[in-house]
Amino acid sequence: MGQLKSIDLPEPGARGVGAPRSSTPSKARWWVWIFILGVIVLGVWYFRGARSSSQAADSAVPGAASKGKGGAGAGSGSFVVPVIVATAQRGDLPVYFNGLGTVTAFNTVTVRSRVDGQLISVAFKEGQFVHEGDLLAQIDPRPFQVQLEQALGQLAKDQAQRRDAEVNLERFKLLFKEGVIPQQQLDTQAALVDQFDGAIASDQAQINNAKLQLTYSHITAPISGRIGLRLVDAGNIVHASDTSGLLVITQLQPVSVIFSLPQDQLPMVNAKLRSGVQLAVDAYDRDDTAKIATGKLQTIDNQIDVTTGTYKLKSIFSNEDNALFPNQFVNVHLLVDTKRNLVIVPVAAIQRGPQGTYVYAAGSDNTAKIRSVTVAQTTGDSAGLGAGLNPGDVVVVDGQDKLQDGTKINPSPATGASGPGRGSAPSPAGQGPVQTGSPSKGHAGGSPR
Repeated sequence: MGQLKSIDLPEPGARGVGAPRSSTPSKARWWVWIFILGVIVLGVWYFRGARSSSQAADSAVPGAASKGKGGAGAGSGSFVVPVIVATAQRGDLPVYFNGLGTVTAFNTVTVRSRVDGQLISVAFKEGQFVHEGDLLAQIDPRPFQVQLEQALGQLAKDQAQRRDAEVNLERFKLLFKEGVIPQQQLDTQAALVDQFDGAIASDQAQINNAKLQLTYSHITAPISGRIGLRLVDAGNIVHASDTSGLLVITQLQPVSVIFSLPQDQLPMVNAKLRSGVQLAVDAYDRDDTAKIATGKLQTIDNQIDVTTGTYKLKSIFSNEDNALFPNQFVNVHLLVDTKRNLVIVPVAAIQRGPQGTYVYAAGSDNTAKIRSVTVAQTTGDSAGLGAGLNPGDVVVVDGQDKLQDGTKINPSPATGASGPGRGSAPSPAGQGPVQTGSPSKGHAGGSPR
């Protein structure tokens, strides 16, 4: 008989071999799939919401969609940029050199007493304008009057003694001819007459000195000008050696202005003076906005200040309205030349880019076009162009930061402005300071293409 194989029988109460296992792992996998599906739904919902917000923002920015398609600029589509424009004018543009100056009295005199004595009266008021020769003060004249009378008395005495000596000399001459007196006695009498002549001359000098002291006791104005504050009151004893003086007079008509310029500008100014050209000088206030007076350049100093690299110039102003005051600070504009026949536009229209200076010109179809220009001169708020524009061309002076070549614009003329490039050609006498550096930079914008 074959060997019987043992068969393991299950114990009573145990599960059979073919019985199904527990379903817990299957339920766990279903929960995982539900979670993943929820995450996917949330992601799709969030993506669609973000995309809707981006499209709304793009529609709120004009021209943004057109910029993203084919690199088109702001000018593509119906986007219109409002700008301010001005018309180019043909005219002359002055060239100014700017400097800082100080008003200086043409003459300044400290009036002092030339004699010693008591100040008995003051005949002026502080701040008064006086003319040369006007009485200012009076020194007590009585001591000088007494000296004059003494000198007159001494003169009369010496004149009488001389007459007596001259009569005796005539007698001695007759006696000498008759041989009564010697030659020595005659010569002695002649010398006595000469001594009295010398005494009389000295007496006359004393008289003149006394009269001069009387004249000095009347203090008069040596120049015409304005009197400052009184330095000595009536009743004080004054001396000719006093250093402070009685008063100070400053001549204000005319008045001078001394100012400085860089030494690099000396050749041009010096050449104008040597050729006999009378250069005009304008004095502006401290803010350099309001013109105070107009004068003429008188001369240049004879040396350059090595510490500052500048040289001094002196100008003369008539100052008939007394607008300039001594030691007043002013901004000086020296007119050295005038550029003729330029096309003038406002400085605000000039732009700078990698290709140089340019402007945005407004075309007849209300389209901005980039025009390359050459700036020949910049004075105040006006720029003179040597090439690039013609008179009558319209240029953009405000709003260039939103423009590119071909952008549609809505032009509006500049209001409330006058002067070069804004309605009339400039005149040299009414312009502001020259800009000696590079042309002023306008609003930032795209570079020329």
